[in-house]
Amino acid sequence: MNITAVLLILIASLAAPWLVSFLVEALRPVPKTPETMPWDPSLKPSYVTVDGVNIRYLKSGQGPALVLLHTLRTQLDLFHKVIPELSKDFTVYAPEYPGHGYSDIADGSYDAEFFVNNVVGFLDALDLKDVTLAGVSIGASISLLVAARRNPRVARIIPINPYDYYEGKGLARSSSLGRVIVMVSAIPFIGETVVRLRNFEIMKAVLSGGVSDPKSISPALMKEMYDVGNRSGHYRAFLKLLRNAASWEHARSQYRNINVPTLILWGSDDWSLAEERRYDESLVPGVKAATIHKGGHFLPFDAPEAVIHHIKDFSLVKA
Repeated sequence: MNITAVLLILIASLAAPWLVSFLVEALRPVPKTPETMPWDPSLKPSYVTVDGVNIRYLKSGQGPALVLLHTLRTQLDLFHKVIPELSKDFTVYAPEYPGHGYSDIADGSYDAEFFVNNVVGFLDALDLKDVTLAGVSIGASISLLVAARRNPRVARIIPINPYDYYEGKGLARSSSLGRVIVMVSAIPFIGETVVRLRNFEIMKAVLSGGVSDPKSISPALMKEMYDVGNRSGHYRAFLKLLRNAASWEHARSQYRNINVPTLILWGSDDWSLAEERRYDESLVPGVKAATIHKGGHFLPFDAPEAVIHHIKDFSLVKA
């Protein structure tokens, strides 16, 4: 066999998965946007436009404003176990970022600055005041950065398992498949091909690696979050997020500017290392911190009662 034939075979072997990946992506069934929340049909999400992007969010309850910010590659349903109880004492707002859930999949960098600006725009669009920001993972990092910029709408923050370490590769600690996703996502052409060929078992392995007890995530919600990824352009937004993940660690230098009460919650089984947690705490003036036993990265799934307790205890004004 001559060298030309070898090269042709090599090119064909590389091109075939690439071409197949486009076909697989095109044939994926796109989920219908639900009119109500599947875990509570009495709750109906709303939409608000932020910088030309339609953002889906849930509003529930009465009382002081509490804004819940979800993790990367999830949606507002991350908080389905805590919203009903928190709604008894707060007006709860749970938005979905661009490229997440059923919000628009907008063009953008999908780095830390992109998400922080979107959340600030959300607060402005709804004219929220005296807000408690409580976020998980990148939601936690967003809350820290919004506070670091001394946004006058924010009164206190509760970051839960901030995602601002290991050059943004914390997802690699979720599972062996998580490591593969993080590794290949950085490679042009190959990253796109692999993500287009994703399947439910990959998603399940990564999300299950973020909880102490895999049963904390219901099969129905797991499938819902997987199906959302079939929306047109969703995988491209996810890749941009992964490729700009180091921006979260770079932004930590801003934490020293925080001047509002701050409570950092850690899951005992979070992906972050002990020294990474201590470093975050050292950056925030006057910070309080607590660790929740048997809690993973997606803490509202694992330990909803503890999350509710800490949010109420830290946020509600004592008589």
